[in-house]
Amino acid sequence: MIEIESLRIELSGFALQEIDLSIKDGEFFTLLGPTGAGKTLILEAIAGVVAITSGRIRVKKRDITDLPPEHRGIGIVYQDYALFPHLSVLANVTYGLSYQRTDPQASTKWVEWLMERLGLQSLAHCSISYLSGGEKQRVALARALAVNPSVLLLDEPLSALDPNFREEIRGVLKKLHKEVGITFLMVSHDFAEVLFLGQRTAILNRGKIEQTGLVSEVFQRPATPFVAEFVGMKNVFPATFRDTKAVVDDLELYLQGPPERDKRYVAIRAEDIVISKEKVSGNGINVFQGKVLELTDRGIYHEVAVRTGNVIFRAILTRGALFEMKLPEGKDVHIAIRSSAIHVF
Repeated sequence: MIEIESLRIELSGFALQEIDLSIKDGEFFTLLGPTGAGKTLILEAIAGVVAITSGRIRVKKRDITDLPPEHRGIGIVYQDYALFPHLSVLANVTYGLSYQRTDPQASTKWVEWLMERLGLQSLAHCSISYLSGGEKQRVALARALAVNPSVLLLDEPLSALDPNFREEIRGVLKKLHKEVGITFLMVSHDFAEVLFLGQRTAILNRGKIEQTGLVSEVFQRPATPFVAEFVGMKNVFPATFRDTKAVVDDLELYLQGPPERDKRYVAIRAEDIVISKEKVSGNGINVFQGKVLELTDRGIYHEVAVRTGNVIFRAILTRGALFEMKLPEGKDVHIAIRSSAIHVF
């Protein structure tokens, strides 16, 4: 278990502010947020490679706040691998063992198991310079785990990889976490990675935690406008509420029920907005007429901006659906939004 209590780090022009986190033993926890949010600083504080201003850090109930890095029992994998180019794969993997008091026989068996699980046995005596990005990342993982740490820290381990290697290492991480049972703490700015790997997550923004919870809960029920936009809710609007209605500018949206007090926003995912040429009807569906304002090619789909009164909704259509509907900019359309798809916070 990792317990972070009132952690504060002050740097020139930036401060990590009163971070409180509790990470369960054996959990795959993720820190998610944009570049510069302070995610890596938290990892470095746990690893002991950055000075903290105040606060305490405990791992398995042991206070490690003032311990040097080598006495913390922490493994860390950086996005740029940080491997030794003059050493072989095996020498890189076993490098940290020379600084540990371990049973040589047990360590050898553990390293052999890691090398086998990560597909590195045939590369044991190869030079690092001849390896692919995916192979280098597997070596970095094996080296971090070779010392049998109580916690493995992962600093955006997939960001430096091309798409093919990224898929490979993502699968390796998921399988490895299940097999070794070590607490994983990963930094990422990619919510798709977090959905695939993480059990719980904390969303950071400008040195503060905006929301903590199960990944599925954060995805489905964001607590702030920042989190809503960060997890992909393209339509976030300030609103006032009247019984079972949300009033957004000059539009009234029917909700499933009256919201709790002190709610200030509504959010709707782009994929939950249906665009059609004809008006649709049905129970629990909000229908508005609008005009196509903008079409944006996103590769496998198009983002469609539709203006309804003073409100601009963003929906998505597959390329095939867009061509079939023949929707030029300026075209009149109808949009439909299920009341159950409107998130209130």
